[in-house]
Amino acid sequence: MEKILETSKKFWEAMEHADADGMRAVADPNCNFVHIGMTCKLEHEIECYTRGLFKPTELVFHDRKVERFGETAIVLTDCDYGLLLGGNPITHHFAVTEVYVHEAEDKWTLVQFTFTALVH
Repeated sequence: MEKILETSKKFWEAMEHADADGMRAVADPNCNFVHIGMTCKLEHEIECYTRGLFKPTELVFHDRKVERFGETAIVLTDCDYGLLLGGNPITHHFAVTEVYVHEAEDKWTLVQFTFTALVH
């Protein structure tokens, strides 16, 4: 389970720093991303970060859980995600669902990343 959380952390850090190579190192090219208002594949997601459409400003993790189902693992993250969106600062409270598949002995690959807005 630790390797899965480590892989997840690498992806979050790559997003935060608009690190295209870091995102590609963790996610499958056909990985699906679901946001409020859009869905896309990896390259479009990378473009949103590298072009500055999404500019993370603050990320606060409240809880992270991993559940494994054979060769599939799901990371559930409860977080507050602050970013500049179109130049405007916003913060959302999200449940983020990350789905990973086991590819090799120590390699887990991201295949789904979904933001779900939580209402307090």
